[in-house]
Amino acid sequence: MDGSLILSNILNPPILFFFLGMAAVLVKSDLEVPPPVPKILSLYLLFAIGFKGGVELVKSGVTQEVLLTMLAAISMACFVPVYTFFILKLKLDNYDAAAIAATYGSISAVTFITASAFLTGLGIHFDGYMVAALALMESPAIIVGLILVNLFNTNEKREFAWSEVLRDAFLNSSVFLLVGSLLIGVLTGEHGWQVLEPFAQGLFYGILTFFLLDMGLVAARRIKDLQKTGVFLILFAILIPILNAGIGLLIAKFVIRMSEGNALLFAVLCASASYIAVPAAMRLTVPEANPSLYISTALAVTFPFNITVGIPLYLYGIELLWR
Repeated sequence: MDGSLILSNILNPPILFFFLGMAAVLVKSDLEVPPPVPKILSLYLLFAIGFKGGVELVKSGVTQEVLLTMLAAISMACFVPVYTFFILKLKLDNYDAAAIAATYGSISAVTFITASAFLTGLGIHFDGYMVAALALMESPAIIVGLILVNLFNTNEKREFAWSEVLRDAFLNSSVFLLVGSLLIGVLTGEHGWQVLEPFAQGLFYGILTFFLLDMGLVAARRIKDLQKTGVFLILFAILIPILNAGIGLLIAKFVIRMSEGNALLFAVLCASASYIAVPAAMRLTVPEANPSLYISTALAVTFPFNITVGIPLYLYGIELLWR
């Protein structure tokens, strides 16, 4: 693998600002992003990527490739929690295993957005319909995780309303805004893009950069939680994303026959882990699980690995398979 690809990715402003945020915590700087700001930034990023995806979906149309991609996305979101649950059960109890498995079955929208920016910087084309795959992969893992908890804790009757679980899974703020923006992009098409392009495109990289600065601060604060996870979970948080990305690339190449840009985004979706939607759901429905385990592994290990080394690594895998 050409190390220059990893170096060029790390030397991108958004990634460097992520490391700046981590450095601020490690040297005990008082740098801090006020709490409401990251929420606003994340909402903007979801709106921008969703709206642009909807516009691009109109251009590409609903083809066989689009339908196969949606089916593959849902399948991976259900498959990953199941197989990782049994790996995690080797060292953890059922509650922690299910919570972490659900976390890795879901996705990180920011990792996807970072990969999109990476492809744009390299001039590699990708299709907007991949945003629909992003939206579809967020929720199924939550449901599968809860099913696993119920199946493997038969001696304990668990009380929670499935209607509320499904509501939180499919109507949480990130999924709702992403899907809503996608639909508005579809309805307004190119005309809507011309109206919103200065806002949706012109500010995108600056806001992504500032958001990753805050993510660096948050990730660095979670590093201390890794002492509780042990070597097993740290290795899991690195090796499982690579394995999932590899499975995603095989599906992209031999089943769907995606282009290289779409394949990278699909691999990133398979490899990423949720540190917002799934942890929030698990805290409510599986309070027995330890949040420091599933949040710190996803946010302090998998997320930094993916945005620095993982994305170039998966692109290298694409170069080997496609060429």
